[in-house]
Amino acid sequence: MALYFEDVEVGFRFETPRRTVTEADLVAFADVSGDFNPLHMDADFAADSIYGERIAHGALVLSLATGLRQRVGLFDGTLMGLLEIRRWRFEAPVLIGDTIRVANEVTELRPTSKPDRGIMVQRVDVLKQGDTVAAGGEFVMLLRRRPHI
Repeated sequence: MALYFEDVEVGFRFETPRRTVTEADLVAFADVSGDFNPLHMDADFAADSIYGERIAHGALVLSLATGLRQRVGLFDGTLMGLLEIRRWRFEAPVLIGDTIRVANEVTELRPTSKPDRGIMVQRVDVLKQGDTVAAGGEFVMLLRRRPHI
């Protein structure tokens, strides 16, 4: 059952399922985005980089985080839109073969001037094995309120 604005409290936490990042993910993302930077696509080049191997695109990591969050289903049909991503930082590289998950915590809730929606802010951390934070920031979302009859 999807959660409405009234169902959520500040401090509410949830985690997503895990997902292992594959070479196919990097190739597909490069094809869609047009980002063929050798850090992502050229094993020899990346071997001589500060990472020592190819890394996932930062935007791919962000995209995977949004997809993993959707799989939880908590806001299916009640999430009206992603309004803003605040202070997003990339803390550690995500490598081919890394397994990631997303930890989320509601940090702010506020009604809007429209009675059918409210603003929900969540702290979002992309974690890889060993609980290393790979990326994180805040998502500001528009969430449907329960209809008042």
